[in-house]
Amino acid sequence: MSEEILINVTPQETRIAVVESGVLHEIWIERSRKRGLVGNVYKGRVSRVMPGMDAAFVDIGLEKAAFLHASDVAMVVEETPEGAMATHRESIGRLLHEGQQLLVQVVKDQLGSKGARLSTHVTIPSRYLVLLPSGANIGISSKIEDETERARLEGIVEQLMVASGHQPCGYIVRTAAEGADEQVLARDMRFLQKLWATISKRAEHAPAGSAIHADLPLALRTLRDVVGYDVDRVRIDSRDTFEKVNEFIETLVPEMVGKVEYYAGERPIFDLYSIEDEIQKALQRKVQLKSGGYLIIDQTEAMTTIDVNTGGFVGHRNLEETIFKTNLEATQAIARQLRLRNLGGIIIIDFIDMMQEDHRRQVLRVLEKALEKDHAKSYVSEVSPMGLIAMTRKRTRESLEHILCEPCSACGGRGRLKTAETVCYELFREILRDARQFEAKELVVLAAQEVVDLLLDEESTSLAELEEFIGKPIKLQVEQLYTQEQFDVVPR
Repeated sequence: MSEEILINVTPQETRIAVVESGVLHEIWIERSRKRGLVGNVYKGRVSRVMPGMDAAFVDIGLEKAAFLHASDVAMVVEETPEGAMATHRESIGRLLHEGQQLLVQVVKDQLGSKGARLSTHVTIPSRYLVLLPSGANIGISSKIEDETERARLEGIVEQLMVASGHQPCGYIVRTAAEGADEQVLARDMRFLQKLWATISKRAEHAPAGSAIHADLPLALRTLRDVVGYDVDRVRIDSRDTFEKVNEFIETLVPEMVGKVEYYAGERPIFDLYSIEDEIQKALQRKVQLKSGGYLIIDQTEAMTTIDVNTGGFVGHRNLEETIFKTNLEATQAIARQLRLRNLGGIIIIDFIDMMQEDHRRQVLRVLEKALEKDHAKSYVSEVSPMGLIAMTRKRTRESLEHILCEPCSACGGRGRLKTAETVCYELFREILRDARQFEAKELVVLAAQEVVDLLLDEESTSLAELEEFIGKPIKLQVEQLYTQEQFDVVPR
């Protein structure tokens, strides 16, 4: 499977598309006025301790106070009577107090009405290693499965930690380090130690509520965290970004040297693979499957629901086989849509009911397999007695819909408008109220074209009866800027 990364840069935003075998699978967008905060380190001040929530709100200089749960505060370490070291968690009231200053890192961006989520467990990533300043252990990425390789990497990092002579800290060996030699890991470790020394020194003198360290911009962050040996090429349409990327990869991602190219074509880079069309499709509820079936995806604040339907797919053998094939096809589409739309949190999938246990098991396994290429961690439960699959996907940044869209001003985010008939009846009730309340010679109704048309056609008899009942003439006036739900009754 060929994989390309397309980077589109303008002064206002950077967009990155991951294309696998000619098909868009992921899209990341970072706007210069709204850069993500995940990975940034701040010197914060505790503004409020909430014992009932076992959490605190911390001022880090943003418009909204950030959220820090007790589970994200460093654990207390004590020596047991037997001489061993034990760790336990304290309540938020014993860990923090109002006005306290502390170094924190953003682990989840502001999502909707919620402030950013923080942790005192600062992590500083590079290409192959992650520095854990408050840790002391060595962790190996679970995606490195070969036990011999895991032991080799752990041995190298352990030796480098002893040789460095720096203060105790921990490291996580990233997936990209598989097969890396000692020299590469040593270079990464030196880089991280210097960076942490700089951050620590800056934090000592910085006032509370100030930023100490910002993570890399999107283009460089993608190359550090996502790009691996399976990427065939990276194409960038900005000369300035291309030069910065080349400098970056020579130091931290040497395996990508020669794979990055500057795109100078007249045709927009995203048009090469119809990326713009795919982004528009990713904002729609309905996702068409090749067989004729389709998905309906609804995103709410609490969870995302995905409904699978056979649609126009009638199959060739029997109903159970048709349902099974539709569900199998849907698993691939669902895995792609989760990545493409960057859906996170709780996700409920309503597959078409399958009678055979073997079919349910196969669909579940195929879904798990399809999710393996996803960079975000996910957990998939078994099929429930009601035929639903519940899963979670780690969410650190806003979904594509939340970045590109806002609630509809006409319906307030409901996704539905009242019918013209409903608005007519609401209007009749308002006319009755105003006729009783105000001394007026006539009432003027301002409404949308659809509502006025209905009042002059199907509801004309009702309007005439209402005029007779209140004893006052009712005049209609079309307001072109009104939505179907908007209207005003003006006494004159």
